[in-house]
Amino acid sequence: MAKHGKKYRAAVEKIDRDTFYAPSEAMNLVIETVTTSFDSTIEIHIRTGLDPRKADQQVRDTVNLPHGLGKKISVLVFAEGEAATIARDAGADYVADDDVMMKKIQGGWTDFDVAIATPQMMGKAGRLGRVLGPRGLMPNPKAGTVVQAEDLPKAIEESKAGKVEYRLDKTANMHIPIGKASFGAEKLMGNLTALMRAVVKSRPAAAKVYIERITFASTMGPGVKVDVYQAQSL
Repeated sequence: MAKHGKKYRAAVEKIDRDTFYAPSEAMNLVIETVTTSFDSTIEIHIRTGLDPRKADQQVRDTVNLPHGLGKKISVLVFAEGEAATIARDAGADYVADDDVMMKKIQGGWTDFDVAIATPQMMGKAGRLGRVLGPRGLMPNPKAGTVVQAEDLPKAIEESKAGKVEYRLDKTANMHIPIGKASFGAEKLMGNLTALMRAVVKSRPAAAKVYIERITFASTMGPGVKVDVYQAQSL
């Protein structure tokens, strides 16, 4: 097991491992215990009591964060013909409308943050599932990333403005970025509130126990446990 450096150990000492902090207190702590020299991403990790193997216990949706994510989001659009022109005019960074781009992605290229597709292109996009799926880049109607040509400008704009997807993984967890440490506690709390309201609203009807544990963490920084009841009440 790798040994943690001085900065990390000093950060850990500021956190009481047995305390479940109020969300605002936890946010201040996670900012205070950033260990990187670059602007760390702040993430929320949610442990659920759901069974990811059951179709009626899935969670997958998107939320618009009021303060964005603090990074430039690059968008690729699977579209052809007029839809491809609309995507380019709307600011798409890449448009997959020919075999050259398809082969590039098939070869493992995924230098983009969000992939959007028109319904007509889902057949072609679907064949790239082996590359896109594991990276969470496969367009999906539930995530608002499969849209008609006329809705492409809105989908591209929202993705670039800080729309994030949250989804249950195979271990019944969700890992969601909510911004950068440089945002400060107030903006991060604004993003957190928007996210938590969306996540709570997404509770599957079949869920007996939904949110079991919530932790905040910065890139390479220690986790801070959060009071679940207070987080769900934001």
